[in-house]
Amino acid sequence: MPGERELLSIQPGELKFPFELKKQISCSLRLVNATNNYVAFKVKTTSPKKYCVRPNTGLVLPQSSSDVTVTMQAQKEAPPDMQCKDKFLVQSVIAPSGIAAKEVSQELFNKDTGKDIHEAKLRVLYVAPPQPPSPVAESAEEGLSSPKSILATDNGDRHFLSAHDTNSKDVNELKAKNTELRASLTTVTAERNSALELSQRLQQELTNMVASAEKRNAGKGSSQVSKSQQSQGFSFLFVFIVGILGILVGYFMSP
Repeated sequence: MPGERELLSIQPGELKFPFELKKQISCSLRLVNATNNYVAFKVKTTSPKKYCVRPNTGLVLPQSSSDVTVTMQAQKEAPPDMQCKDKFLVQSVIAPSGIAAKEVSQELFNKDTGKDIHEAKLRVLYVAPPQPPSPVAESAEEGLSSPKSILATDNGDRHFLSAHDTNSKDVNELKAKNTELRASLTTVTAERNSALELSQRLQQELTNMVASAEKRNAGKGSSQVSKSQQSQGFSFLFVFIVGILGILVGYFMSP
């Protein structure tokens, strides 16, 4: 934690490099100015040829922050036990109000003038680089989430179809089945309508025949016995025709 008199809070408090041989590696520092003063800073290192600091001097405005990037040059050899003895020093001093960053000079950090120069030491740590994803795990994930499916043919060959092609094929089959069902439904509906119309016509004709027969019998003044016989004849005919109509309607109305 920064002391009460420190001008800048440095985050993080250590420089951590994911060390890899023959690879240039960078990490960042954030300098936070929680005061109401203009604060100038300067970054030094015990191994200036090994590191590049941008910017190595600068200015942090009141109640603001500034980022510094430290780049380690590519290394040909790893240090023993991955231990690094390099260190950094961040100096900070109150600068004149309204000063520009380009006006920050070495004179601001001259201790001989009696200025209060604040210093913070940072050590360097080498950490293991991030591990790449396992090829085996990646292959397994591809097998589970791959948008391809395998179709076997009669001769044993295999063809790979994307999920989009498979879905399109299924949709086309559903559309064809839907069209076929609609055509069948239209045919059945037409047949039912025809059966109902035939039933209505036969019922009307039967009613007309019964009415005509009753009028003829009444006009001839036939006897009660002959009327009864004719009524029985018509009743039998009526029942016969109604039975036929029922069979036809039941046949066409059945699903």
